Amino acid sequence: MKNKVKKLRTVSKLTQQQLADMVHVSSRTIISIEKEQYNPSLMLAYRIAQVFNVSVEELCCLKENKEMEDKQYEDI
Repeated sequence: MKNKVKKLRTVSKLTQQQLADMVHVSSRTIISIEKEQYNPSLMLAYRIAQVFNVSVEELCCLKENKEMEDKQYEDI
């Protein structure tokens, strides 16, 4: 799932480890989220969104992801 974690983290000048420490996960988890290989739980997404003062919807690009998913169903 597309997200803005890396963009927000780099703009905030945080390392992956710093963000991980702030939201109580490993840096590997942050790396996987940034590479879009892992979707965070709702609670983790909420914690990350709070760090950057954005909504979960914005953090996780929910509108864009829904549109992409809807297109896939249209093609079936």
